[in-house]
Amino acid sequence: MNQTPRALNRVLVGVLGAVLALVGGTGLLLALMPSLHGWWNGFTEDTGQVLDNIFASTTLEGQRDSWLWIGIALSMIVLTILAIAWVSAQGKGRIGTLASEFSEEPVPGGITLSAAVAEQALKAALLERRDIVNATVSTWEFRGQPALKIRVHPRQGVGPYVVAEDVVALVTALDQSLGQRPPVLVSIGAGARTRFTRAERVR
Repeated sequence: MNQTPRALNRVLVGVLGAVLALVGGTGLLLALMPSLHGWWNGFTEDTGQVLDNIFASTTLEGQRDSWLWIGIALSMIVLTILAIAWVSAQGKGRIGTLASEFSEEPVPGGITLSAAVAEQALKAALLERRDIVNATVSTWEFRGQPALKIRVHPRQGVGPYVVAEDVVALVTALDQSLGQRPPVLVSIGAGARTRFTRAERVR
């Protein structure tokens, strides 16, 4: 439901992984094959000489430094801005309104229902159950309309279908109360908290 740029994330992770694999592989080869040390020293010296020539040929008039340093500094600023934009784009899609209605009769006006109302009601009803360890409810924008995302962690040994049926019943009751049927995603998961939480016993 969220608007995280997954394709861009995969590309960036792939590029970063390839660079790290190249650097790590080169270091491993140099450590395991001493015969490559001469080649590596020559390669670094040649590369350093090429860079020195480039910087020397781009020296500013009347200055000792190359204008490339200005370009590098501007590039770093641009990369920083892009990184901030990329981070801010992660996990977008959360909204704070679940439903809204506007009517002209009998007088013009509108009613807006905060997403927190449904989220807190559903979460409270779910956490009253002894077979559920944790539950989270959030509201997201899905295909241009509000949608609920319900994530439930049942205790170990509890049938997921039982929890799913009860969650559907709660959502149905909420739909009847609201008079609307927003899309709902139900996620039933398990984790360390589910496995290690001791089940309550009734005596």
